[in-house]
This record gives sequence, structure tokens and C-alpha cells, in this order.
Amino acid sequence: MHARRRGIASSVRPFRTEAPEWSNTDAKEIEAKVVELRKTGMTCAQIGLVLRDKHGVPSVKLATGKRVNAIIRENNMDNELPENLRNLMTKALGMRKHLSNNKHDLHNKRQLQLTEAKVRRLVKYYVGTGRLPTGWAYSPETAEIILSR
Repeated sequence: MHARRRGIASSVRPFRTEAPEWSNTDAKEIEAKVVELRKTGMTCAQIGLVLRDKHGVPSVKLATGKRVNAIIRENNMDNELPENLRNLMTKALGMRKHLSNNKHDLHNKRQLQLTEAKVRRLVKYYVGTGRLPTGWAYSPETAEIILSR
């Protein structure tokens, strides 16, 4: 995202417009499983992995027409912080902790700046879409308190 080099090296899911014949496509069963897994405390990403690996659902969106996050929101089980924002804030806090012990780690200092820039950009997006309240701002001092909830 920040450096325009080193390319991309990752696998890509095949393009499909409908679920494959061999997959589990019972929408009500999948939605019930998503709600059940969410009650155990799993995140959206973890739920997707469990459904793929254990229940034969390669894509929840193709099977149900909705993403995992939409199913969770419909059942009022959503967190106050979006998952990707929470993960980035956790990463930034870990970097700050590392920097408190290793003050001359310049690479980590730069990476912290980039990560916090991503957090601020994401906060701006979520405030604009109404997912976070107006005036919500990221600060490292309050991030630890927010994440401990």
C-alpha cells in the first residue's frame, strides 16, 4: 500500500457467480452456523475459515447472498469497532510496546507511522459512513482502553 514495489504474490480464488454443486448451499443452515460460531467469540474471518474447512462452504456470499459480516449485523451481534480497525489498532499497540523497549529501531518506528496512518484513514471512512460516531478519533493513549473492552 505504501511502497510501489515488490509486486504481489498470493493465490486468488477462482471467479464464480454461483456456488459450486459440491458445496453446502443451505442458506438457513449456514446463517445458523454463523450465529452459533459468533456466540463462541469468533471473528468474521475465523468464521469464514471454519465454514470453509469444516462445513464445505467455499464462499458464504455465493451460498447465502450475504457476507458473514452482514449476517452478524442482522442478528445484532456486531462489535462497536469494525474488525479490521481493531486488528490495526492491536498491531499499532504492539509496535508501541516494542518501541518502548527498543528506542533505536527505526524500521519499526516507520512501520508504526504507516500503520497509524492506515488507522486514521480507516477511522475517517467509518465516521463518514456512520459506523463510528462523529468526532471519534484514534489516539494511542485511549486505544488500549478501547481494545480491552
